[in-house]
Amino acid sequence: MEKCHRIERRSVLGLGAAAALGASIGPFAGPAQAQQKMALKYTNDHPSGYPTVAAVESMGKKLEAATNGRLSILSYPGGQLGGPKEVIEQVEIGAVQMYAAGVGWMGSVINDINVFNLPFVFRDTTQMQQVIDGAIGKELLDKITNHPTANLVGLCWLDGGARSFYDSKKPIHTMADLKGLKIRVQGNPMFVDMMTALGGNGVPLGYDQVFSALQTGVIDGAENSMPSFVFDNHYQVAKFYSLTEHLIVPDVLVASRKNWDAMSADDRALITKLSREVQMENRQLWNVYEKVAMEKAKAAGVQVFEISPPDKKAFQDAVKPVWDKYGAPFAGIISRIQAIS
Repeated sequence: MEKCHRIERRSVLGLGAAAALGASIGPFAGPAQAQQKMALKYTNDHPSGYPTVAAVESMGKKLEAATNGRLSILSYPGGQLGGPKEVIEQVEIGAVQMYAAGVGWMGSVINDINVFNLPFVFRDTTQMQQVIDGAIGKELLDKITNHPTANLVGLCWLDGGARSFYDSKKPIHTMADLKGLKIRVQGNPMFVDMMTALGGNGVPLGYDQVFSALQTGVIDGAENSMPSFVFDNHYQVAKFYSLTEHLIVPDVLVASRKNWDAMSADDRALITKLSREVQMENRQLWNVYEKVAMEKAKAAGVQVFEISPPDKKAFQDAVKPVWDKYGAPFAGIISRIQAIS
């Protein structure tokens, strides 16, 4: 088996090998061995250098320094441990210790956070940041931690930018341009319904499958932030990017409840503190990467399109059935979000 090094990209031969690696390192061996070295496996769908990867790897360095090497983080970027559904299951059973999960996927596990998945629930990224930094963000992290069956701990939120549509067929200026296009969405029924409301065909796929599906024509396009579009190389096969910004959805850093409960109170407090720092550091990295990604996409010949205010309103009006179907349980939180200026 290839030797793993702390805080750098690794390759693993499937989840079985990853689980065996975790067992050999002995993370979270139990209170009786509290002083034993622990290497926490962290995974992310995005490649090395991506903001959510870099911020947690930075956390690993701080953790290692604060514990004199007793605690560290082993980073497996680029979906090395599987797609989102499989990784969430691995975190739940303790085979993986930490994961930066898309809220689109997590909403299928913990319904309370689906409020963030409602299209156009935020006016802009500034409002989203105010929400996740405040009382609502804390309450929803607690919903993850206190969920009776998920076996997860909510550590912090990670900026994921605004998601927009991109495709390989034609520019998308209006809803009419989406009609009939096969658009990849995250594995949450809300997003399939969103695409239906907008006139497209929503195709749920794991993130690790998007590039090949674009190449082979299984899908015509997808929707994601500009950094994801570029740094996961989707811009190489999809040359039209339209700034609909229909979703502004953060990622959430979660830990395994099984492993978390085996840690000392001091170690949990340290990781909680460092997680708050991750939330801010990730945001700073995101702002830089967003600009770099836009420049790289345009340099590669990607056509980037603004959406006119009337056309944007048409998109917003069209998703009313999604709000009617899914929004009722979140009426109180939605009112609080809308009150944040």
